[in-house]
Amino acid sequence: MAINPIKPLYFRRPSALVRLVVVGIVSIALMTADHKGRHLEFLRGVLATIVYPLQYAVDLPIQVGTWMAETVTSRSELMQQNYRLRRENLRIHSRLEKFAELEAENRRLRSLLDSSIKVGDKVLIAELLSVDMDPFARRIVLNKGTRDGVFSGQSLIDSNGVMGQVVQAGPFSSNALLITDPSHALPVQVHRSGYRAVAVGVGPQNLLELLHIPNNADLRVGDLLVTSGLGGRFPSGYPVGHIISVERDRGRPFASVKVEPTARLERNREVLLVWPAQGGETLEGMNPGTIIK
Repeated sequence: MAINPIKPLYFRRPSALVRLVVVGIVSIALMTADHKGRHLEFLRGVLATIVYPLQYAVDLPIQVGTWMAETVTSRSELMQQNYRLRRENLRIHSRLEKFAELEAENRRLRSLLDSSIKVGDKVLIAELLSVDMDPFARRIVLNKGTRDGVFSGQSLIDSNGVMGQVVQAGPFSSNALLITDPSHALPVQVHRSGYRAVAVGVGPQNLLELLHIPNNADLRVGDLLVTSGLGGRFPSGYPVGHIISVERDRGRPFASVKVEPTARLERNREVLLVWPAQGGETLEGMNPGTIIK
């Protein structure tokens, strides 16, 4: 009986060198074929499509980690930048407000300087410290006093017209009475016709009223009233106000004439104190700026 030879359990594979040579030859052949005729373009596309999901899955954690890091960093940087910008914006706004206030103050001082040149007499710029809150009184406190030469009865003007006069002067400050105070009277004349009158204050309405004006007086709405200069307390020809109403009633001996002041009585921060010229004439026995008791 024939006996089959024992078959080996493992086949002997080619050596590593042989396999390397075969792989090298195949690679060179494939590269040559692809370079000459682009025969492997389709195969390359199929392989790239098959491999792409694996590449995406491998790269996805890295992309997610990078995105999260950038998001957290960007949010923190944006918050810090927003905080810095808000602080910078606040500083810029505060500076702009200060610059606007300085610009407004510069305009006011320039206007007062122009007024002092027009007046031609000795003047002093004073600032308002406080305003009387009584609705029936028109009084202010200035930061100039007797040590600056201020005296009781000194006239007060701004760049637009007459404001009032000093009624009490202390060493470092003084109290002034505005022309719209009910206790203040001021000699004026109509710029158009030269008609003279006395203007008294109407406190609550912030207006002036002409006293004892005959019904046939030559007064018109819109007429400009200026200081007459009598007595030398107020500069002559300086604006006082415009006539806004003239009411003539035949049943009454005098007309009712209301005047709106030209001075910025409620908005001034700086005023001019004026030293009067020497001498002067009075109007009907009443000194300019007489205080009515």
